[in-house]
Parts: sequence; C-alpha cells; structure tokens
Amino acid sequence: MGYVRLLRQGPVLLLWGAQMLSVFGDRVYAMAITWIAWQEYGAAAMGLVAIAESVPYIVLGTVGRRIVARFATLRRLAVVDAARAGLATALPFAWDTLGAPGVLACVVLLGVGGALFDPNLGALVPELVDDHDVQAVTGLMDLTLRIARVAGPGAAGLLLRLMPRHSLFWLDGGTFAVSAVALLVLFARATLGMSREGEKEAGVGMRPRASVLLRRCPDTAVAIGVHGAGFFAQTVYMALPAFLAARLDAGAAAYGAALMAIGAGAFLANGFAGNMRLPANLPAFYCGTSAVFGLVLASITLADSLPVVLGLSAALGAVTAFLQVALGTHLSSFPPPVRLRLMSVDLTAVRTAGTVSWLFLPGLAAHDPTAAFPISGLTLFAVAGGSAGVVVRRSATRVLVERQHS
Repeated sequence: MGYVRLLRQGPVLLLWGAQMLSVFGDRVYAMAITWIAWQEYGAAAMGLVAIAESVPYIVLGTVGRRIVARFATLRRLAVVDAARAGLATALPFAWDTLGAPGVLACVVLLGVGGALFDPNLGALVPELVDDHDVQAVTGLMDLTLRIARVAGPGAAGLLLRLMPRHSLFWLDGGTFAVSAVALLVLFARATLGMSREGEKEAGVGMRPRASVLLRRCPDTAVAIGVHGAGFFAQTVYMALPAFLAARLDAGAAAYGAALMAIGAGAFLANGFAGNMRLPANLPAFYCGTSAVFGLVLASITLADSLPVVLGLSAALGAVTAFLQVALGTHLSSFPPPVRLRLMSVDLTAVRTAGTVSWLFLPGLAAHDPTAAFPISGLTLFAVAGGSAGVVVRRSATRVLVERQHS
C-alpha cells in the first residue's frame, strides 16, 4: 500500500506524526472551547466563537496574499506553531482575567495562525515526494483529519470528565509545540529543499493574484466554487438531531452514532481514494462526486430507521474522502507559488461558505428538519452536476481545438 511505503521515509513519517498529534489537539481544543462557550454564555456564544475563528481565514485569504506568502517556509511555520502553542496555553488565563472578550481575542489570533499555517503546509507537503506520489501523500495527510475526527470528540469528552477543562488547552498547546519542533527538524535537514537562502527568496517570491489565477484556470475555479457550495450544504447536518427526534424518536446516542459513521466511512474510503487511479480530469471528477454527495445528503430525508441513517452517514463520509483527495491532488499539481495561492483561496471559500451557512441553514433546520436535507442536497446536486457538465464540455472543446491545430 502506498501509505506504508511513504511512511518508511523519515521526513514523511516525522511530518505526518507531528500533524496527527497537532490535528488531534485541534479537535480537543474545538470541543473544549465549544463546551465552555455553551456552558458559560449559551448557544449564541458557540456560533460567535466559530465565526471569530473563521474571520481571519476570510480576511487573509482575500486581501492578505502577501502576508500568507511570507510564511511559505518550514522555519516560519514552526514560529507560527510556537505562537499557537502559547495562545492555546494562555486561553484559560484570558478567560479568567478578561472573560469573553479575552477568549475571543485568543480565538481570532489562533485563527490568524491557522490561516497562515494551513495553506502553506498544504503547499509544502507535495515537495516531500516525487510527482507520482502526490496523490498518495495527499491522502495520507488527509488521513490525519479522518483519524482526529473519529477519535478527537470522544477523547475530548472523556478528558472533560477526568481532568480540569483548562488542561485541555494546555494539551493543545503541547501538540502545537511538538509540531513546531518537528518543522524545525525538517528545516534543519533541508528536507523540502529549503536552504536559508531559499527561505529568504520564498518570503519575497512570486505572489500571484487570485483573480488572475482563477481566470487562467477556470476549471480549478469551478471546483473551488463547488467546494464552497458543498461545505455550505453539508452544514444542514446540524439538523440531524431534530430529524432523528421527529422521524425516529431517537436522541443524542443516535446522533453520536451517526457522527461516528461519517468518520468511519471517511476513514475506510481514504485508503482507496489515496491509492487508486483517479481520472485525469480531476475538476470534473470532483464536481461529479460532489453531485453524488448532494444526492446522498438529500436521501437522508427518506430514512425510516436508524440503520439507514447510519448507512447514509457512512456513505457521506466515504464520498468526502474522495472529494478531499481529488481536490488536494489537483491543487498540488501546480507550481509552488500558484499552489499556495489556490490553496489559500480554497480555504477562504470554505470558511466563507461555512460562516454564511450559519446565517441561513439553522433557521431552515429549525423550521422543518425533514425538508432541510432535500433542499440542501438537491441544490448541491444541481450546482455540482451543472458545474461538472461545464468542465467536461470545456475539456472536450480544448481537445477539439488542439486536434484542429495539430
């Protein structure tokens, strides 16, 4: 299996292990901050925390390309993780001394760190391997998220029972510190071809404008747009507890089982997505697979038993794994400066869609949870299916033009 072969390479194993720990810490942090916000200030505070974390992604992804590009090196990413370690550790003290404003300030600063770190790391990871292993390493790094989503919430719930809640933030800070050390080790070994001279060049190198790139790569622009639409639509899954209660007279245990099913489906499908041969036209494949996701999402409204809900949830997770690997592999095929900018734009689209969805979908879900799933799912199916058709037709036209000129 491709993952096993990649993990035999020391740099890949070091980075994957460090990010596995860091992402797990992130999931514990997310559970802890959400729980504390709800416990202290109610449900509205939970949404405010989510928005506060997303705003830096939106702002930096839209107007901060020069700032993001200056962190396109391993050493500077290590500095970012060291700063995040300090912020995560300080968050409980900010809560005790400054209350909600102090916590929100820490959350915003952690969001800034994530907005600088995530696209840059994504752009650097393909440099670890040869071109023919890019899909596999993309799947391997995505696997960290899958494992964390399965294990993180349960571990956070257990830790909240066994230790003071402040300790969860110290744990998260420790995982950031480990990640920082791993990045410094990789930098010292020049694993990604980054000498100190190269690092200086990377900090002031090419910073392509998103508008120019998206015009030159219309298929990629369509795929990123569909990614945002899919993220918007999947927010409707928050209506599942109300749906389970209304349709199946089920409670929190059933909802937890459905979340586990999503994680398990994504985890099991990841190995196939990362190692099987994907179609050459990845934007078209991504859009078509997103349409399938929309159909599965809409089908939840037809479920008349918990096993059916769990099966559909597992299918959603499996489709998500293929989506993430396909889009990540496609974006990784571009040269590093272009890759970084496109990954930053993609994160901006996802965070913007997620923030906007909080303004619309909760009301729809509260009004009629049964109808929320077909409305969201079929809308995504129409948007993604139409986008797939556009990409396929454009590709066919390019082939025809090339044949006429040859």
